[in-house]
Amino acid sequence: MNIPKLRKEPTVKSCHNIDWEDDYSWVHQENILDVLKDGSKLLPEVKKYLNEENEYTKKQLSNTKPMQKKLFDEIKARIKLDDESLPYKDKNYEYWTKVTKEGNYSKKLRRRIGNDKIETYWDGDVEAKGKKFFSAGDVVVSHNDELLAYSVDDKGSEYFTIFVRKISDNKITEETIPDTAGGITWSYDDKSFFYSKLDKFHRPRQIFIHILGTSISDDRLVFEENDDRFTCGIGTSSDQQFYFISTSEHTTSEVYYFNKREEKLEPKIILKRKEGIEYSLDSWGGYFWMHTNQDAKDFKILRCKHEDINNWEDYIPAKEEVLIGGFVLLNNWMVRSERVDAIPKLFIRDLKTNMEEELKISDEEIISPGMSLMQKDRNTDVIRISYESPKTPTRTYEYNVATKEKKLVKELEIPSGYNRDEYIVKRVNCVSHDGRKIPITITYHKDTKLDGSANLLLYGYGSYGHTISPSFSTTRLSLINRNIIWATAHIRGGMERGMKFWEEGKMLNKKNTFKDYISCTKFLINQKYTSKGKVIGYGGSAGGLLMGAVVNEAPQLFLGMIMAVPFVDSLTTNLDHSLPLTAGEFNEFGNAKENLEHFKYIKSYSPYHNIKKMDYPHILITTSLSDNRVLFDEPTKFTAKLREEKTDNNLLLFKCEMDAGHGGKSGRDAAIEDVAFDYAFALKITDKLDS
Repeated sequence: MNIPKLRKEPTVKSCHNIDWEDDYSWVHQENILDVLKDGSKLLPEVKKYLNEENEYTKKQLSNTKPMQKKLFDEIKARIKLDDESLPYKDKNYEYWTKVTKEGNYSKKLRRRIGNDKIETYWDGDVEAKGKKFFSAGDVVVSHNDELLAYSVDDKGSEYFTIFVRKISDNKITEETIPDTAGGITWSYDDKSFFYSKLDKFHRPRQIFIHILGTSISDDRLVFEENDDRFTCGIGTSSDQQFYFISTSEHTTSEVYYFNKREEKLEPKIILKRKEGIEYSLDSWGGYFWMHTNQDAKDFKILRCKHEDINNWEDYIPAKEEVLIGGFVLLNNWMVRSERVDAIPKLFIRDLKTNMEEELKISDEEIISPGMSLMQKDRNTDVIRISYESPKTPTRTYEYNVATKEKKLVKELEIPSGYNRDEYIVKRVNCVSHDGRKIPITITYHKDTKLDGSANLLLYGYGSYGHTISPSFSTTRLSLINRNIIWATAHIRGGMERGMKFWEEGKMLNKKNTFKDYISCTKFLINQKYTSKGKVIGYGGSAGGLLMGAVVNEAPQLFLGMIMAVPFVDSLTTNLDHSLPLTAGEFNEFGNAKENLEHFKYIKSYSPYHNIKKMDYPHILITTSLSDNRVLFDEPTKFTAKLREEKTDNNLLLFKCEMDAGHGGKSGRDAAIEDVAFDYAFALKITDKLDS
């Protein structure tokens, strides 16, 4: 089969009196957002090319089919297919979720307290039947337990349609509401609910209230955000006294509130937005509680009396080089999180005495702790705490914060068998190009030799302040058990070491993200975890931007790259302010259209614009036609240009899912198939298909 070739149509683009040529600009249709909702509007020529790429990839990986099947079977065998979550006790019912061996989607169940009869009020497999793609947004029962409101995306484009039905007879009771963001918030009196409508750019900037029994054309606008960079949503307070409207972009936020007893629904502002200041709000025990970075780079927690909203007091003050995380309030306790030296921790505070101590769940150093409520009634001392690590499946305990007694109530079961003692987890620090220490989490099988002979997969992300926690994964074992070391580079652009760590990896510091990753790669090679030419880079979305920039800069270090829904035409996207995410990311990547310095900087690293005539490693690129976060045309153009320029004979494979979104195909089996496909590529290039 011939290598697919995309038609070139040179187009001269210009900005800030700087001209450049784009041979594949024509792939980006003017009605691109319509294409995401309806694939039939895709240009026939582009559809033909995508199908050719899919066929070419299928043929090139035809010898991996047995391995894909083997990987699928072993990954699925590690999943307890018939499983149920721990129940959550509401006022009148216990609620929990269930998955079955036969199904691909979860079911939601409930049982009236004091009654043994179990009711399935939501069945994802039934809802998904006949759909090529299925994603549930919110699935929310009304406070009176009678109605179910839910939202569905059946394309992958994240345009959600809201439905309401009566639980007792399963009959739809309201008009459907299309083109929403998916979130649903019931009013406290159950006479209405709130939702966010998507604008023509796929941005949720309006909040409406729908009164049951009325036409959706009469839905009232409650709040509207006028800044294109900001998007909004609505939620409720822990004490069920207020509604909170939050509007934000990545670095700035603003919160409005109104009392549940108000009839006019006139939101009042808490603190006016100030560039770079983030805050969120809750209400409990007669206080408003705020989590904010105002005058506290790594956040702090404040509170004020409901009746004295201008008199805030520090409750958990800021700490040097410690990221103060979120919190949950009980009648007598606060449970909150911190991140110190890239390690997450939990703390329990007595609200009466203000005495506080760290909650030690495990003797392991590298863990991800968690906490959840067991019931709606917060007049309790008993909560659920949990932890996992790269070698320890999730363990959940019932924990009495007063007596400090804990009881194991659920442990992630690996049906095919698992021995955590066979695996080793290490946290090391790499010194980057400018002296900054970059954490790396390394997981490998105890039999893997650390003499440079092993292949190593290095995962990275490094954007939006997103922190990668040291979690357990049943899928990674398929590589680790084949002596491929799994490492995660906690590079700048994330918040592993606080807000400054994020700031040092964004805007005009974005190249630190890429340099950190390259430094981590060289460090792992120098420390004999692997060798030059044995490393596989792995990243998706903004992590795909990372892979693209790195492979242009240092291709010789890598055996291969796996780039999922990669943000690789970052300059073109940044210049187009009509795209869903662009305006909201001006404080993450810059504004190339309005700022010459930003333009030059983004252009200097944009993967598509920096492809060189040189040898590249093996590369697998995956995308989805309905993805509205990273449009399919970005990796399409990147692949076509890379085919033109690269001087090697290594694999360059491109797969576009024609019925999926940013997260890939829907359903449990399909998700496993996606992982097996990626891993089979990794095993092919490492010559481990027979392992």
